[in-house]
Amino acid sequence: MGRTPTRVGVVGYGYWGSKHVRVLNSLPDVDVTVIDQDEQRLREAMSSFPSVRIATDLTDELESQDAVVVATPPGAHAPVAMQALNAGLHTLVEKPLANSVAEAEALVAAAQASDVRLMVGHTFEYNAAVWKLKDIIASGELGKVLYIDAARLSLGRYQNDCNVIWDLAPHDISIVSYLLDEVPSTAAVWAQHNISTEHADVAYVKLDFERSGATAFVQLSWLHPEKIRRVTVVGEKKMAVYNDMSDTDRIRIHDAGVDPKQVDEAASHGFPVSYRTGDIVSPYVPFQEPLLVQDSHFIECVRTGQQPRTPGERGLDIVRVLAATDVASATGGPAAVAGARDLAATGNGRVRS
Repeated sequence: MGRTPTRVGVVGYGYWGSKHVRVLNSLPDVDVTVIDQDEQRLREAMSSFPSVRIATDLTDELESQDAVVVATPPGAHAPVAMQALNAGLHTLVEKPLANSVAEAEALVAAAQASDVRLMVGHTFEYNAAVWKLKDIIASGELGKVLYIDAARLSLGRYQNDCNVIWDLAPHDISIVSYLLDEVPSTAAVWAQHNISTEHADVAYVKLDFERSGATAFVQLSWLHPEKIRRVTVVGEKKMAVYNDMSDTDRIRIHDAGVDPKQVDEAASHGFPVSYRTGDIVSPYVPFQEPLLVQDSHFIECVRTGQQPRTPGERGLDIVRVLAATDVASATGGPAAVAGARDLAATGNGRVRS
């Protein structure tokens, strides 16, 4: 006898929703229902995936699903997820988990009250290249991490209900905090409105990490001629670059750095340094689509009851950082991140089992 199919409703058939439907529909023993009020999107779903069911309202599907994937615009994440959690459905929510700390805390509490699994779609924490980069840092090959520079730039995909930070930064905040095993303690922001007067479309975010002493700089843009997805980790010994747009060498380790010389500063006209350049090594990283890894793990959690590797609490971490960027933008100075955690101490820093 075969396994009883796991029934999953995907709410929202937009950019991310269509990707979730494709992945979930490819998994064995998973029955997918696309839930969207837009009839044109439902027709597109049926055309692309003839085996899926369609529905226009989650309310009508609460008793016929085992789990829900929330892929609506961010403003609807919290109310849709809350409806699913209160109905006793395991729930995966795209990033960000919610649009406020209060909403994110309420979702975590609702999941606990209903004894169901709440998971956040931090896709890059299921990316083999990010896993490899974390292993490289942990091995000590780079030495002490001095700073991390991240860039997430492209042209287009302006959002109506959030700024560029809330739209793009959840990826990079989750990446850098995962790499360093801690949530940043403070955030500072520079942002600019170029096209819309309502939402910033270009931003630079500075994140300080208390335990490691490292700093991360995140550059974000909806208004850039090239699509760039890059994370650079600068260590005292070596440097590593993760380029998600590369098909071949997504990680490069540079045996490069700067060594200060011990001389009499009073007799020197400038700070003397020596520059070190050596080999560039590109370790092999086996590729498996991160969204497939993530959604397969979600289905496993639904079936077994195990805790997700990126639980609701992890989503709350990132929403707290995003909320701090709002404060920093409004005040013009650094803002403390409420409830910043050392993930290594809590055991939540490692995605893989």
